[in-house]
Amino acid sequence: MAKNKFHDGPGPSQRQLRVGELIRRTLSEVLARGDVHDPDLNRMSITVGEVRTSPDLKIATAYVLPLGGKGQDEVLKLLARNKGELRRMIGKKVGLKFSPDLRFRLDETFDQMDDTRRLFEQDAVRRDLDE
Repeated sequence: MAKNKFHDGPGPSQRQLRVGELIRRTLSEVLARGDVHDPDLNRMSITVGEVRTSPDLKIATAYVLPLGGKGQDEVLKLLARNKGELRRMIGKKVGLKFSPDLRFRLDETFDQMDDTRRLFEQDAVRRDLDE
């Protein structure tokens, strides 16, 4: 079994999942409302697909994607530039004892779904599935 990069056990704990989802929702709301004092970031529509937290909840990695997939590098730079303000906002709204350090990565699950869809559309794969 492959190890999760944040946890040595079988997967994230219920607490990690709960806090990650709370941070994801809060981050999505903050970005959607344009609460950050950065006009460049507020001009972009960003999807927050998932947030994974470390077992001690000190690090939260947000998997993000700009709407339409264009400007991926710019989104990561803008989020990194504003991570202090985002961290403060999340800390206030989520109510954790310590606000986690935010990290941002591109959400590649949409690309993986497209690849899987293309794979299933291949004639050889269809033939194997029909048998």
